[in-house]
Amino acid sequence: MNSNSEQSNSNKTNQNKINTGIAWCLAWGEGREAKHDLKVLKEMQKALMSEGEIPEEVSDIVTAVKGLEQLEDIENFPKNLDELNKLIENHPLLWESKIGLVYGGVTKVKQYVFEAPKLPDIRGASALLDRINLVDLPAFFGVTPKYDPKLNTPKYSAQCNVVRNWLNENFPKQSDDESKFSEVLIPELIIYSTGGNILAFCPAAFVDDLANAIEKRYTYETLTANSCAVGDCFKLLDVTFGLLRDNITDTFWLDKYRKEYKHPIVEACFGKIENDSNHDSNILDKKVVENFQNRKSFNELTTKLAAKFNQRRSGNDTDNRPTRRYPPMFETHPYLRRDGVEKRSAIAQVDLITGKPYLSEPAIRKRCIGDRAKKETQGTPQWYKELKLDWEPGIIENWTNKFEIFLQENPEQYKKYCKDCDLEKVETPPSLTHIGKVSNGFVAYIYADGNNMGGYIQKIRTPQQYQNFSEDVDNATKYSVYQALADKLHPRKLQGIDESTSRLKNNRDLIHPFEIVTIGGDDIIIIVPADKALEIAQMIGEQFEKILLKEVAIANVEIKDEYRVESTNKPAELNKIHRYSWETAPASQCKLSMSSGVLITSYNTPVYYAEKLTTQLLKSAKKRAKRLKKTEFGYCGGTVDFLVLKAVTMISSDIEEFRKKALVKERGAKLKLYAAPYTLHELEGLIKSVQALKKAEFPKSQIYQIRSFLERGKQTAILNYRYFRARLKLENSKLLKQDFEDPWCSAKTNGGNLAPWMFEPEEKIYETIWRELVDIYEFISKDDDSEINDETSNGINKQNIITTKTN
Repeated sequence: MNSNSEQSNSNKTNQNKINTGIAWCLAWGEGREAKHDLKVLKEMQKALMSEGEIPEEVSDIVTAVKGLEQLEDIENFPKNLDELNKLIENHPLLWESKIGLVYGGVTKVKQYVFEAPKLPDIRGASALLDRINLVDLPAFFGVTPKYDPKLNTPKYSAQCNVVRNWLNENFPKQSDDESKFSEVLIPELIIYSTGGNILAFCPAAFVDDLANAIEKRYTYETLTANSCAVGDCFKLLDVTFGLLRDNITDTFWLDKYRKEYKHPIVEACFGKIENDSNHDSNILDKKVVENFQNRKSFNELTTKLAAKFNQRRSGNDTDNRPTRRYPPMFETHPYLRRDGVEKRSAIAQVDLITGKPYLSEPAIRKRCIGDRAKKETQGTPQWYKELKLDWEPGIIENWTNKFEIFLQENPEQYKKYCKDCDLEKVETPPSLTHIGKVSNGFVAYIYADGNNMGGYIQKIRTPQQYQNFSEDVDNATKYSVYQALADKLHPRKLQGIDESTSRLKNNRDLIHPFEIVTIGGDDIIIIVPADKALEIAQMIGEQFEKILLKEVAIANVEIKDEYRVESTNKPAELNKIHRYSWETAPASQCKLSMSSGVLITSYNTPVYYAEKLTTQLLKSAKKRAKRLKKTEFGYCGGTVDFLVLKAVTMISSDIEEFRKKALVKERGAKLKLYAAPYTLHELEGLIKSVQALKKAEFPKSQIYQIRSFLERGKQTAILNYRYFRARLKLENSKLLKQDFEDPWCSAKTNGGNLAPWMFEPEEKIYETIWRELVDIYEFISKDDDSEINDETSNGINKQNIITTKTN
């Protein structure tokens, strides 16, 4: 079967799911008691998914739902109010029936995850949120993750039954004739449940119950994580044509929009149509119609829910749901022992944990989950059993386990990552110290986020497209990380750490030299060795786009929609986008991309501080990506900003302010002593330039001396650079010119020598990569294939990395 046929079948399956979910809500009716027997509804559900015979009692409903699917065709879009009114007359069931739509999820994720500084607590908090989003909430709808004995994936059947029993107990039937809440919900109602959020249909009478259940589950399991969920009821026709007034003549429709699309209030609602003066009347009208159709669709329903979500999160009450499921307040007392994180009242001192800490109940849950997520821990940790608390942690599958499953499904990546070592003997790193010890005492925080997601979502018109988009982005995000880790890292053998605090079976065990804190939707937070951080960040950005463009095949993964940029008459101006060898830069082809912030710092840097700086770096990278996406540039690719923090006191709080005050100088000309953020192509060039310096055997003292001359002015830095380069061997001098001067520092208008400067014509400023080149010098190997293998005399950085050169 060819790929087009497979994609068609996959899209058909997703459409069947959406149709089944809508038909279920329609057949259930608008009351708490089902209009039809539950057995009939189950038969209809099965028949729709398998294209079998529909029960006669609900055949008219199924026909109406299939008619709704046909109305999604853009050719059937009503061009004026008369056509819309006629369409309503032809589909009375779709106009009169209502369906519930619920949106919710966790909020303030980083506040909860990074509340504690210890890696086991961070891992536990992340794993618990993932389990709620990926297992518990889908379990409301009867979804149970598949068990694969070959890959030894967890068996979730019992846990999902526990979740459904919890749902029925906390939201009981209001009369004997009602069905249990878990029987009201079916898997096909879920549109998506990824990235910490869920969007799902439900029968109209259960909207508030479902929203309350989502909020309550997060609070029940985590105690302190914030969550929010909202819902509303809509006409069936709203799903296809957006929000329609009860009096259809009051609906603002296309004929009126054509006349008033430039009105500020209309633009605020529908978006501004840019460059209309450059288009002839036919092209302009086409853009007006397309803009209206994109808004008047399922997109308008989700936009309304997003607005309600923000209002409820801000504390606004509604009539049916006066209060949120706020996390409980843990009172303290001056004579009670408190925990060491948020100063909550401690309920136990755990002697079996290193340091014998006092822990509050929220901290105990995080640590229990964090310990249970480790490969070497079988079942619930012994120390938790001894506390005899009522809460059960359930099955936990952390990201390292998922990464290992990916390796088993993809033999090529398995071989590249593992080499000759046995994956079963590779352990999860117990702490940041362990990751730091196998990377010369430095780790890197990588925080990545998708670009242009909001702009793309605004053009999604149907529930099926939402479902496809969510699955595609989730797969691209997840597998881009797995690919990068498998390609750039290998298991490393730990040495030089106190065995009493190691928490491994022995102090020479192999560990995975990374920690995936979270991957959700288009968000990524990972901790990796500093020596491979920039290469990993670059590869994540590249693989994300390649996976969406179907240029990279992943086992058991299929990208359903098309994300390739439509060709235009005006090519991208690569010379205005890339400062490094723009002639060789590939044109960006994907509508979506990934930007990253990378902080390289000591492993003992406070986590909350590192997270704060990494977030700032990500915002800086996304800011450049947004600027380069301007029409005149046409760049849709990813960007990376990074900072090497060798001392916590280097930056007090704000990176942008630090750069403006400390790294921008007026020395005749305006000099910017840094060049970040970088495009992915530029970052590759930066890494190559560092490798060129090392191969050229450019004296390290002179590299630092040139950096010190940057602040003295443009000419001083140029003269000193030329002097030092002239003293190199001829072949090394040529190498430096080839891999640094020519691709980065070529003069714009003549053949003069600018190195180590570049001229930015838009801002009329001279900038340089030399400072950042020096910062990352010790974190880049001579070539892409080598890994560090240093042993220092103090025992802190000793390591023996299991690796060989790859092709």
